[in-house]
Amino acid sequence: MARLRLLSFNVAHARGTLPVHQSLRSAARIRSNLLKIAALIRKLQADIVAVQEIDENSRWNGSYNHLTFLSEQCGLPFTAIGLTNERGGRYPLNYGNGVLSRWPIKHAETMTFGRRQLGDKGFLFAEMELAPGRHLPLINLHLHHASRIQRLRQAGILMNFITERTAARGAHWVAPPMMCGDFNNPPHQPDATAMLLGFCEETNNYTLLPKTGRTFPAALPALALDFILLPEECRPVHAEVVRCYLSDHRPVLVEFDLD
Repeated sequence: MARLRLLSFNVAHARGTLPVHQSLRSAARIRSNLLKIAALIRKLQADIVAVQEIDENSRWNGSYNHLTFLSEQCGLPFTAIGLTNERGGRYPLNYGNGVLSRWPIKHAETMTFGRRQLGDKGFLFAEMELAPGRHLPLINLHLHHASRIQRLRQAGILMNFITERTAARGAHWVAPPMMCGDFNNPPHQPDATAMLLGFCEETNNYTLLPKTGRTFPAALPALALDFILLPEECRPVHAEVVRCYLSDHRPVLVEFDLD
């Protein structure tokens, strides 16, 4: 049996808690905030980190890969990035979702709900190889922030993806996919979070975490928008909303036992 710690965090392009666009933050401030995020990951002793709104190469954020920078600073050597926004030219803007892992990432796929234009959301599917031939799958998602109709459509795309990948790759999995990220809606409403939880529970006894706590906005949280869904093979030991002021979201940490 192994005990793992999974952290999900919308890092908001490393701009910090203030409602100021990242293009108005200095390169030094962005780098300083990334170093603080890396220090938090080390402090929490996370084994797997799922981040949303992470930049690969964006002019507004210094034009370097923030996920690689975090990997070097926090000691999680394996990474995968899924760009849901891609723009080249003289003012490149490339960002999306990312995964940092203590174990090799043997497979990764990105699904974008739109056309990879600015503001598009999507998810990153990654498989960590815990032992030869034994993969732990993870879905790191970011759903639409304003439209319930769009979130439900996005949840439908994700459910079809899970069904197809389970049939194609499930023989290598030690558990059905964990799911985490910025759902942008609370679970008690008839929205995408409830829809995805219901879908997962059709085939497995999933747990949605944290049970209590709010994640947005970080300075004075009023909404629960960020979650981690664990299948029954991943038995939760501890879950919390981490109090910090490094983004407009607070991260969610879950510790669990895996057979």
